[in-house]
Amino acid sequence: MTADTIAAIATAPGVGGVGVVRVSGPAARAIAHAVTGRALRPRLASFCGFLARTGQPIDEGIALFFPGPRSFTGEDVLELQGHGGPVVLDLLVSRCLELGARPARPGEFSERAFLNGKLDLTQAEAIADLVESTTSLSARLAIRSLQGAFSTRIRTLVDDLVRLRTGIEATLDFPEEDIDDHLSHDLRERLNALIAATDQVLFEAHQGERIRDGLRVVIAGRPNSGKSSLLNVLVQQDAAIVTPVAGTTRDLLRYDMEIEGLPVTVIDTAGIRETHELVEQEGVRRAREQLGKADQILWVYDASLGLDSEELGGLHQDARVTLIRNKSDLVTPTPAPQNTHGFTEISISALTGAGIDDLRRHLRATAGVEGLGEGSFVARRRHLDALRRGLAALHSSKVSFDTGLGPEVVALELRDAQQAFGEITGAVTSDDLLGEIFSTFCIGK
Repeated sequence: MTADTIAAIATAPGVGGVGVVRVSGPAARAIAHAVTGRALRPRLASFCGFLARTGQPIDEGIALFFPGPRSFTGEDVLELQGHGGPVVLDLLVSRCLELGARPARPGEFSERAFLNGKLDLTQAEAIADLVESTTSLSARLAIRSLQGAFSTRIRTLVDDLVRLRTGIEATLDFPEEDIDDHLSHDLRERLNALIAATDQVLFEAHQGERIRDGLRVVIAGRPNSGKSSLLNVLVQQDAAIVTPVAGTTRDLLRYDMEIEGLPVTVIDTAGIRETHELVEQEGVRRAREQLGKADQILWVYDASLGLDSEELGGLHQDARVTLIRNKSDLVTPTPAPQNTHGFTEISISALTGAGIDDLRRHLRATAGVEGLGEGSFVARRRHLDALRRGLAALHSSKVSFDTGLGPEVVALELRDAQQAFGEITGAVTSDDLLGEIFSTFCIGK
């Protein structure tokens, strides 16, 4: 439990029908009594006035008091639900500060919930992910993480790992005796099963990370190949200016869309070619820069002109590159997606819309989010990093086990894996990591 009390506005900035001020800490009960002029019954909504120091009303609304530890943060918590005007809410916060609270840092309420054992770290992060969700699918996955779907998977891995470590480390007490064949086979099978289970969790975490962060798609190609037309048909609005003049697009155009629950950011770029025009040169430089940041590159070319050898030679054999054969309405009927020169090629007409459904399906497939099950969860890059480090340690321990380096080496590598998994839920953490995570939250969360 902390010695100080924090207060903040817990609703979004701006004007709304209802605004909430949240208070947490040992002074919350006294602040509740001073602001409302009454002793609030625990967990019972009370309609009352919110009073200034002079006794004059600031506002009126609903007051709720949650005594710790049965509260969100595990401390005494007060919520004042008043009218959603910024001036009124600022006056309420000022009154709470006057009564001994201090302004909350971003994410400090959730941080206290974690520190007081009300949430683990993945659940705390899921709160921010739920607030920031951009699609219904990302919101559903964030709820599952908040309810413990991800935490349960990690705890299962850790429990299996602890049992395996116990079996390995038990042999250290008898260094003069060899591990019998039956025990050796059992430990090896359990290690193999743990590696397979970690692989599966890593795969699902990658899906969850993609649903959370979305897919970054860059449209590139030669001038006048129909890149801006493709942007317009994908986002279903006239986002970009389209003219017969080559080089119309000079700067980056960025739009957000959704493909069956997958958030997608589409970036239209300037046509890539050699040019002496200064503004267009800068546009080409920015276009090339975006290629390095893309999850998927849609390289658009004019089907009536074909893909010349120089253009093809400039494309690296990269799984991120998809050839888009545009203006197919001017040539042969649109074929199904095919392999061309080692690249997936999709034939479309941005004018008629032919092939666009194939492209949408292709983008979702490349994101690797097919077959999401009921146990799916949202994940972050730090989770993937920890899982990869844990998996690497497990593989190292298997090599050590198979090559007979000794149980003490295997035990050390299993401990490294457990350390990595513990970082995910917060069982193993540091103040720097907590500061980095919770600083990205909203104030009041």
